This record gives sequence, structure tokens and C-alpha cells, in this order.
Amino acid sequence: MFVNNAMTSDFLHSAYGGESMAHMRYLIWGDMAEKEGFPNVARLFRAVAFAEQVHAGNHMREIGGATGDATVTAGGVFGTNKTADNLQGAINGELHEVEQMYPVYLNAAEFQKETGAQRSFRFALEAEKQHAELFGKALEAVKAGKDLELAAIYVCPVCGHTILDTPPERCPVCGAKKEAYHKF
Repeated sequence: MFVNNAMTSDFLHSAYGGESMAHMRYLIWGDMAEKEGFPNVARLFRAVAFAEQVHAGNHMREIGGATGDATVTAGGVFGTNKTADNLQGAINGELHEVEQMYPVYLNAAEFQKETGAQRSFRFALEAEKQHAELFGKALEAVKAGKDLELAAIYVCPVCGHTILDTPPERCPVCGAKKEAYHKF
């Protein structure tokens, strides 16, 4: 079932636009981190870019309906600086989603009884909390002149849950099995 209410539809469109921009921004910033000698920070950017793609895909599926044009207003962090600056920009963007954007979007979807949109917004909200925390750890390392220490990064392809080193037996957000996680 696709979204029926215009407000929730607008929020899904905006969230899709924002997640799409985050996906590309993180790929670009990952390349920059690699060039600056932070290969694990680059992996983190690429893993989170994948999670943002998962969110965008979830939002698009919930929009549904006929293919057509839409004007989308979406927040986005712009600029290409040193890795530390890019990490701070990533943290700021993720915290905006966690503290402002997704709680409002989720509240509207709940009010309008848009269960698919609720799921999509909740998945993104929970993952963005992890992304902000992981980018914070990476920023601490980069400020100390070091790369982020990690064995691997795992991303759930259903909800975007992101975790370092070892995936859980089941995703704590959506329940996907450990084997489904993508390794970076």
C-alpha cells in the first residue's frame, strides 16, 4: 500500500532527496578520506553511504504511485574540506535528522496512520543515531592524527543499521538475519 496523505508524501519525498544527497556526499568524502590517508574512515563513509541508499530506497517504495516529477525540498550539507571538517558536517547532518527531521516526519506518519512511512522513517531514524555516533568516533581519531580502528563495518540492507566489527545475530531495528548484513 502506498502513501495516501499529501503531508506524509511530501515528507517521504524530502527524506528521499536528503538521503540521496547524503549517499553521494559520503561517497565523495570517502574518496577524500582515502586520499588523506584515512582508509578506515573512507570505509565508514562508504558503508554509511550504502545505508543512506537503503533509506532512500525505502522512502521511494513508500511513495509509490505513478512515476512523475516532484519538486523536493531537502536539507543537505555541502562542501568538500579536510576529512575532519567533512566528518563534522556528517555529524551535523545526522543529528539534524535524529533531533528534528525524522521525529517530525514519524509523528506525522503516525497521525495519518501511514504504516509503511512509519516503518521507513523509524528505520532511518534508528540508523542515523548510529551514524552520528560512528562519525563522532572517526572524528576523534582523525583529530588525533589517526585512522579509525576497526575490523569491518556491517550494514543491514533492510533498515540501514550500521555496526562495527561484528554483526548481531538479528538486526535490533528490523529483525534481519546476520547473514543479510553487507560487510565493508
